[in-house]
Amino acid sequence: MTNNPIYTFAESLSSSGKGQAEHLEVFPGVELFVIHHYGEKLDFHHEDLPGMLQINYCLEGRVGWDMRNGISVYFGAGDLTLHTMNHCAISSMSTPLGHYKGMVISVDLDQFAKNLPDIPREAGIQIHGLLAKLCPDGKPCCLPSSPEIDGIFSVLCGLPEHLYVPYCKLKVQELFLYLERLDLTKEKTLDQYYSVQVQQIKEIHDFLIRNLDKRFTIEALSKQYLMNTSSLKSIFKAVYGQPIASYMKEYRIRQAMELLRSTNDSIAAIAKGLSYENQGKFTKAFKDIVHIAPTEYRRHYKND
Repeated sequence: MTNNPIYTFAESLSSSGKGQAEHLEVFPGVELFVIHHYGEKLDFHHEDLPGMLQINYCLEGRVGWDMRNGISVYFGAGDLTLHTMNHCAISSMSTPLGHYKGMVISVDLDQFAKNLPDIPREAGIQIHGLLAKLCPDGKPCCLPSSPEIDGIFSVLCGLPEHLYVPYCKLKVQELFLYLERLDLTKEKTLDQYYSVQVQQIKEIHDFLIRNLDKRFTIEALSKQYLMNTSSLKSIFKAVYGQPIASYMKEYRIRQAMELLRSTNDSIAAIAKGLSYENQGKFTKAFKDIVHIAPTEYRRHYKND
């Protein structure tokens, strides 16, 4: 392979001290990594590698990747992304939920094309033509979760050791068969955004969590940050995986869980500090998410 370029991902992960990568060479020119990252950010700096294709499948968490030309892509559990490795040569990956687990397949296009396994060769797959179809100019292609994508990757988790390598070989070939018949004119793809828009959304997010004792409408946030309401809602959901209202409800309840465990504050005071009009509305919201009442939660989990 060309300088084993996936080291840029795996070694960056290891050097950060916040993750690990398990490695397997599946075919000549094709490597698979299982990635675990814990933290908020990971930076990459490597040479341009237009002849390398990187395929990412997210198992857990959520990823935002700021790439070349100010493009940001966001993907979560079950989503699949593809790009050539010149677009991530100088890039930054963030994990809005604080963690990420995924599978990364690195493909040396020339080497793989010369050594195609039996199944993609019988199917007449042209590797370089496939890349041109899915990633014009190598730009990212982002596909949302689907039963078919999940069926390719999910079986690779928890396999007996003696079956792992054979299954990886089978599933990589199945992946390329899936990509070969993919028609992007008929498929829904994940939106991509400019990094400056994403940065605005992160500022809005930080503003909201600093002011949990207040409520803000979409219209007020839109006016304050000079962003139209449609973009604000769609980009927030792309970055954090949920609509603003759902995300903030869960965030408030997670804060309430912490306060119930670690303080003696009354439930009424906790509710007020998290901008609930009264204890009854807080209790209902808490039970919606935690499935037990705040009093019961505190009784079971309060720290000594």
